Amino acid sequence: MTPLEDRATGCVAGAAVGDALGGATEGWTPEQITQRYGGTVEGVVPPFNTDWRNARPIAPYHKGDGHITDDTLMTHALIRVYQKAGGHLDAYSMAEHMVPEMMGEKQWIPELEADALPLQRVFLAEKWIVARLHYGHNDPREAGVGNIVNCGAAMYVAPVGIVNAGDPDAAYAEAIDLTGAHQSSYGREAAGVMAAAVAEAMRPGASADSVVATAIRLAKDGTRAAIEAVCSRARDFGHWEGSFEGLRAAMRPYDTVADTYRDQGLGARRPSRVHSIEELPLALAFLLIAKGDVRDTVLGGVNYGRDADSIASMGGAIAGALGGLSAVPSEWVEQIGTASRTDLVAPGLAIAEVTLRIHRDDLARRRAHEDAFAELAGQ
Repeated sequence: MTPLEDRATGCVAGAAVGDALGGATEGWTPEQITQRYGGTVEGVVPPFNTDWRNARPIAPYHKGDGHITDDTLMTHALIRVYQKAGGHLDAYSMAEHMVPEMMGEKQWIPELEADALPLQRVFLAEKWIVARLHYGHNDPREAGVGNIVNCGAAMYVAPVGIVNAGDPDAAYAEAIDLTGAHQSSYGREAAGVMAAAVAEAMRPGASADSVVATAIRLAKDGTRAAIEAVCSRARDFGHWEGSFEGLRAAMRPYDTVADTYRDQGLGARRPSRVHSIEELPLALAFLLIAKGDVRDTVLGGVNYGRDADSIASMGGAIAGALGGLSAVPSEWVEQIGTASRTDLVAPGLAIAEVTLRIHRDDLARRRAHEDAFAELAGQ
């Protein structure tokens, strides 16, 4: 593999393993997780609820047992969108390409144990994309306004960071444009910062510290404040075990989602300039604590609970981009790929190939601009 392919496959596979491992513990507290599994989770585990079909009728999904969730379904869909578009994406790309991916292309959905449309699995905040763009015919640049403000866009935006590898500012701008069709407020902001974090992690010589510094430099409002607070607290810990209470305390002032995760108040997930999603600051915190190690970054998110699959997936994507495919535990890649009947490596190779084509086009445009400006400037 080239370094680009290595980091791209590490990013995409790291995101998928974090997603699958965190799916089993999503929505629970660290104490509940430890009690259910007889200790901390260290790999693939069964569903939290043994009778998972009936335990939560609103979401009868087979989480656990190495099954990827909607985070990975949407990430892989975005990679296919890049393949079809063949260039940088914007909000109109969401309408033109992502909507058909969600409502027109059946694929194996591990949590449903069936071939189905991604639209039939994704959360309400992602169904919004189809409702607003396909049925509502909204301007894609404004379609995200009014949606549930959550991590839904940030959870699948890592491919934007790969396409803009080494250029976090461009990744931020592209993700903000693209996800305007899906999210608003701090949900959209988190998507921009997540893409920028991946773009920095793809850069040769990057580190966990440089990723966090980049995120803080580009983040706005409550998102920036939350990342600063949580990552500052993370530096007090040498391992994710024992860190959860301190990290949650640092995050609490910026989070609209209550400590009792499923019991929400009227202010939850509403637009705000002073709040932040929880998932990205926590993913960055576990990345710092683990010093960029994929395994410990992922396991921190998995055992933290709450939105564990998205925390672990974002952390796994960034750590995987830093370390490459060999840094992602091979036993996880094999187990989860087999259990989910999904190739976890091929999508990373696909987005690396697209990235090369896009970069060549970018270079041609930049050179044409440089020539035009030199003539204008009389140089």
